[in-house]
Amino acid sequence: MKILFLGDIVGRAGRDAVIQRLPSLRQDWKLDFVVVNGENCTNGMGLSADHAKLLLEAGIDCLTLGDHAFDQKDMMQFCETETRIIRPINFAKTAPGRGVRIFEDARGRRILVAQVLGQVFMKRAFDDPFSALDDVFNRHKLGGQIQAALIDVHCEATSEKMAMGHFCDGKASVVVGTHTHVCTGDAQILPAGTAYLTDAGMCGDYNSVIGMDKAEPLRRFITGMSKGRFEPAKGEATLSGVYVETDDRTGLATRVKQIRHGGRLEQSQP
Repeated sequence: MKILFLGDIVGRAGRDAVIQRLPSLRQDWKLDFVVVNGENCTNGMGLSADHAKLLLEAGIDCLTLGDHAFDQKDMMQFCETETRIIRPINFAKTAPGRGVRIFEDARGRRILVAQVLGQVFMKRAFDDPFSALDDVFNRHKLGGQIQAALIDVHCEATSEKMAMGHFCDGKASVVVGTHTHVCTGDAQILPAGTAYLTDAGMCGDYNSVIGMDKAEPLRRFITGMSKGRFEPAKGEATLSGVYVETDDRTGLATRVKQIRHGGRLEQSQP
């Protein structure tokens, strides 16, 4: 199976780039399943129902969220009916929507997608992500009921993401980090066969401060004072993420490649 995961969409630049480029990339790269993190899609804060619909129409099979999952209030109701949207499994027991779902590709192969929030350096303490995923793996065995499993680890600390990668090694096809908007260079297949990348980066304008127009972040860093809200940068976006090929029999990764398409960064394709 050929799987593409793209990192956090930031604002209109990232949103438009995904909508415009993904249909041709899906065809050119012969992709079987596409997962994209959309939690900064709408003005840099959350994902609206209207923007979610546009992204899903462009060929995304699953949209994941994050700690900004419900910044756009209409998402609280929309994610209850739109089953292609996944919020963090350990967000809150009363949160709307779902944190894990099994999808099917065009050939009927079953793909599990789950998302967890980290605990280190996050603004509030979320439920334990490790035990949450342990329960998922106990119920859904890779290579048995499911042919692939992708875990989006949405957290701040690279060490926590790495620990999660090793915790999931052999139990998931892909473990990929999101949230920091800065792509790391450590794409690899772990010893037990799980493809891993500490952070997928973002789909946004890299002539920015993590996707935001530079003026306000610089002002706050230099003076310690704010003058306005952060606004997403509007230049050409780079699509950043990871491409993985898996073995349908075992569900384990056979190939992993970091993706950077368009924009300012050095280009990298499957």
